[in-house]
Amino acid sequence: MLSYTKYIHENSDTWVTFVHGAGGSSTIWHKQVKEFRKRFNVLLLDLRGHGDSATSNFLENFNETYTFDSLSEDIIEVINFENIKQSHFIGISLGTIIIRTLAEKNPERVLSMVMGGAIMKLGFKSRLVLGLGMKLKKIIPYDKLYNVLTFFIMPYKNHRESRMLYIKESKKIYKEEFLKWFSLAVEINPLLRFFRSVEIKIPTLYIMGEEDYLFLPSIRKIVEKHTASNLFVVEDCGHVVNVEQPKLYNNMVLGYLAGF
Repeated sequence: MLSYTKYIHENSDTWVTFVHGAGGSSTIWHKQVKEFRKRFNVLLLDLRGHGDSATSNFLENFNETYTFDSLSEDIIEVINFENIKQSHFIGISLGTIIIRTLAEKNPERVLSMVMGGAIMKLGFKSRLVLGLGMKLKKIIPYDKLYNVLTFFIMPYKNHRESRMLYIKESKKIYKEEFLKWFSLAVEINPLLRFFRSVEIKIPTLYIMGEEDYLFLPSIRKIVEKHTASNLFVVEDCGHVVNVEQPKLYNNMVLGYLAGF
């Protein structure tokens, strides 16, 4: 089972589950935990090969090929173990794809989805970089490759804190695990195409940085078509909105969840 941390609220029976992106860990939510614990039960997960789920004892249980289905089932295993019937799910970056996959398979478990730095389409530049990465992943040291990808997604000066946090956490990932996660690129395009074309009737808030130049344009188009979705754009902010603009992010998300 994944490594996780839970915080139980004295009065609330509502759960909020946080799902980080590739290369990160549950520590990327450190600017959210204090505020969300005041109102909800909180579940923080370390995905396969990340954070405290990166130890050999955890990894020996995850030998199967990595797919978005299997990664979402890891989360279902945890919430089943904790007897969590339903939860709000909050994700960042690649974590948003995992949450949407979980919601497709288990819609009854999802109260709402909050998707930060959401990835719902790979444009030409993204596909080009991923394609080069697939060709070079056995030649270039994986940590160098990850650093390049991180800079490509978060290139500006004000993105530095997010960039360095992800680079720091990525150093805990074994090479074999990194390559397994990187291999998910093979299945990502058909999956995202399906997500864009088929609306899931679960309340969804997309919260995106104004400078998230790779992914914001596609989210704008999705929200125009999907009636259960809303978009909030954070000015002067890049991909990892919860780290770069935590106060605004927390206020926006907590306000959204208060409506349920």
